[in-house]
Parts: sequence; C-alpha cells; structure tokens
Amino acid sequence: MAGASYDVVVIGGGPGGYPAAIRARQLGLSVALVEREHLGGICLNWGCIPTKALLRSSEVGHLLSRLSEFGYSASEIHFDIDAVVKRSRKISKRLATGIKALLKKNKVDVFEGSARLAAAGNVLVEKDGQLSAELEARNVVLATGARARSLPGLEPDGKIVWTYKEAMVPESMPASLLVVGAGAIGMEFASFYRDLGAEVTVVEALPRVLPVEDAEISAHAHKRFERQGIRIHVDSVVKQLDRREDGASVLIESAGGETLSVEAERVILAVGIEGNFEDLGLEGTAVKIDRTHVVTNEWMETGEPGIYAVGDLAGPPWLAHKATHEGILVAERIAGAPGAHPLNKSRIPGCTYCRPQVASVGLTEEAARAEGYALKVGRFPFVGNGKAIALGESDGLVKTIFDEATGELLGAHMIGAEVTELIQGFVLAMNLETTEAELMQTVFAHPTLSEMMHESVLEAWDQAIHI
Repeated sequence: MAGASYDVVVIGGGPGGYPAAIRARQLGLSVALVEREHLGGICLNWGCIPTKALLRSSEVGHLLSRLSEFGYSASEIHFDIDAVVKRSRKISKRLATGIKALLKKNKVDVFEGSARLAAAGNVLVEKDGQLSAELEARNVVLATGARARSLPGLEPDGKIVWTYKEAMVPESMPASLLVVGAGAIGMEFASFYRDLGAEVTVVEALPRVLPVEDAEISAHAHKRFERQGIRIHVDSVVKQLDRREDGASVLIESAGGETLSVEAERVILAVGIEGNFEDLGLEGTAVKIDRTHVVTNEWMETGEPGIYAVGDLAGPPWLAHKATHEGILVAERIAGAPGAHPLNKSRIPGCTYCRPQVASVGLTEEAARAEGYALKVGRFPFVGNGKAIALGESDGLVKTIFDEATGELLGAHMIGAEVTELIQGFVLAMNLETTEAELMQTVFAHPTLSEMMHESVLEAWDQAIHI
C-alpha cells in the first residue's frame, strides 16, 4: 500500500481537478490526483468533447442534404451510426491519453481508485474494494463532478430510457425519440438525432426552451427547432411513462391540464445534474451540502479549513470552463500566488452546440431591467451579413445589452452559425470593462461573421450601417 505526504491532494481528474493539479505543480507544490474512472472526467469522456464530435457528424449530414444549394449533386447518401459513434469515442480516447501525458509531464502523482477523507488531512484510496493508498495532505480539493439527475417514474434503464451516456453510444438509430428537458444537453441531443432523421419530441416543464437564455434568443431558437421538424411542448411534464420491449408510451400533460400521448422508441432524460458528494467522508466535517452541491465561498473554500470544492460539485453554472478556472484559482490560492482573485461568474460564457448554435454572456435583457438599468439594446440579423449569406447560414441574431448611462456592456446573446466561436469577443470586452465607444471604434475584418458583433453595438446607438 502506497503512502505519502503532499501539499495538495485532488480528488477527481475532470476539467476542474486536473488543471488544479497541474497549476499547483507549476507553483512548486507537491500534488497527488486520485481518479476512480476516467482522466478528463465526464466532459472529455461522456460530455463536451464526444457530443461535439457527434454533432459535427450530424452537421455534415445537414450540409449534404443541401448540396444543390452549393452547386453539387450526389445520390444514395447514407450514414453508418456505428461509424459515427466510433469516431466520437476515438476522439475522446485521444484527448484522455493527452491528459495522462500532461499530468506525467508536470510530475503529478496519479492514483487510480476512489478517495475518501478518513480524518483531517488524511485521504484513503480504494481500488477494487481494497485499500491501495493512504495519503497525507495539507489541502484537499474536491473535484468529483456530477451525474445525471433522475425523476420518479422516469428512471433510466439504459435500454428504453437513456441518460446522456446511452444517447452517445446508440447500438442502432432510433426512428423516434422523446427528449425530457429543453436545456443545453436536451436540445443538443434533439438536434443531433433530428438531423440524422429521427422523429423528435421535446418536453420542457418551464415556459420556454433553453430557459437560461435571453427570452428573445429562446423564442428564435424555438421557431428554428420547429421548422426543422422537432415537436416541442413547453409548460409541460411527463405524467406517465409505460415501457415496452420496443419503446415507450408517454403521456404528456400541459400546465393547463391538457394531455397528449406520444410513442417513442427511446427516451432521453436531460433534466439537470446532481453533485457526487457521497462516499467522500464528509460526515463529521464542517463541509455543507445544499441540494447535492458543496457550499463554498468566493475562493472555493468549504466550511472545513483546508478543503476546497470546484466544478459541478460546487454548483452552477455547470460548465467545464468554469470548473477549469476554479481549479486554477484554488491552486493559486493555496500557493499564495500573487494576482489570484475570485472568479466573476457573471462573465462566464455559456454555449449550446445545437443547430442553430446559441451563445451568451452576462445579463439577459429581462435580468438587466429587473436590476434597474436603463438600457440600450442592439440587434443585428445574420441576413444582413455578407459572410453569413455566402455560407448559406443567413438565419440568426446578435443581441447586445448596454447600460445607457455608462455604456458598460452588460450582456451579449447570439443565435446562429458559429456563435460559440464569436462569443469570446464579448467575454473579452466585458473583462476589459470595454464600453460601447471602444467597441464602435474597433475595426472588424470583412467579410466575417464577427462584423455582426460590431453592427449590433452600432445599432444600440442607432448607428448601424447595414440594417
């Protein structure tokens, strides 16, 4: 049994844990990382990366269906779902191997197994039911992530009712699909399967799809999804689900009490996540749990001295890039690095990779008005942009929200082709505390999609040129 003493022990090797370990080593601390299953965590192995690989395949399929628009013709185009899945898994495996190499390069000691706190500064590692290591640490970083949330009567069985894991590795292509939950995960899967030809129905308990997004962007997305043939029921819940050998009969009930019966070969449950806080030995510590998530302060410190929590375990927003920055923040906090400062969560971008893509940062228009701001709001449609038209992607919108009094950029919201790549421009502007004046004076290259960002700012002050 291995035993050693470290400055930091990180529990969990996902997008919060492994950056914390690497940054701590860069700062001269001795570090051990414990991972029970996959280096890279859910994001790399079963989330962000493999889903984007799947969505890329469905995007190619969508383009192939439009060949005549671009002057091409082809016949007998078809796809192989096994090959689509294989490509996704290959990409995930490649990146996971890369993380293993990064940890080795930075001299992070990696222990395979499940970790739990036995006492203050004492971490036990178990593998295959046996104690394999006992580690001493002045600081412990909890980065154990989260798992898919379930609902009574809709418990995943891996066959008829899927979580994201089963949805990423289908053994065959379902002809029909019901997605429960219209957040980012739900709509990405709805988009993927619809573009591959499945009949898709989406049920959302809240009044609109992508409910965390700006209402105007959400409404635009709703229309686009319906035009693609996705059936959407908002303000509705699954009242009953009867499983059969070949699918499920689902009773949907609206807020007004109306019911609708839907048949689906498969059901995807995408109703949020729960933190992995169990079996960590937190009993008897001052670590507090709120709705399955560990409570922290702005430095990611828990109520127990020397114990930190980052990523999905530490609460929303549940985003890999947020987890990474929290992990780095904790490493710098522990090392006393100069310049370390808390993460401003209001400036974290959110991206959804459905078709059309959706991206945002900062306050929605509704939230900004609720905070009492007098606003200047700019909008620019994709149809007014030459590059978008040339790409054949002329349906979309860029929306910017400013404080009228100071010109501060309060929020930016986009829907359309490649907006997940564009949003970082506004994130950077917000972090630099840029006002409308600097954005107006910035030269954007032509022809690019980014010109719409400029025009949206100009439009907020009635100065747009191309609308």
